[in-house]
Amino acid sequence: MRKRQAKKRPLLPDPRFNDQLVTRFVNMMMWDGKKSVAFKVFYDAIDIVEEKKNNDEKTALEVWKDALSNVMPHVEVRSRRVGGATFQIPMQIRPDRKVSTAMKWLISYARKRNEKSMSQKLAAEVLAAAKEEGAAVKKRVDTHKMAEANKAFSHFRF
Repeated sequence: MRKRQAKKRPLLPDPRFNDQLVTRFVNMMMWDGKKSVAFKVFYDAIDIVEEKKNNDEKTALEVWKDALSNVMPHVEVRSRRVGGATFQIPMQIRPDRKVSTAMKWLISYARKRNEKSMSQKLAAEVLAAAKEEGAAVKKRVDTHKMAEANKAFSHFRF
């Protein structure tokens, strides 16, 4: 390897919950470098989750973390060419990739919802994902199904 692997930059924990995971999520949600707007959207969404959640023993942040872990995929398929044919090969995912994939899915499916504001969309998707339903969870289930269907090719691992 000629180039060294890039160093992981330390993320500052967010002001309200003092959590780095929140900052990572907000950074992914942010558009055009507008971080304060993204933070406002996230905190408003968390407030909405706080109002609408059913069980009182969990905080809204815990509900969001549950939603994130429900969306996290454990295996994914990768394309690999073997003798002129392309195979979809199921592979384990690195922990940091699991988290970032879950975040991407949660955000993109929240954006596709049809509530009024982004914070309402995000809150609705988080609440759905926490209950093991919603589009982001369906995406994870589909990914797992695809990996299961292609289990026969797992001996082609890289």
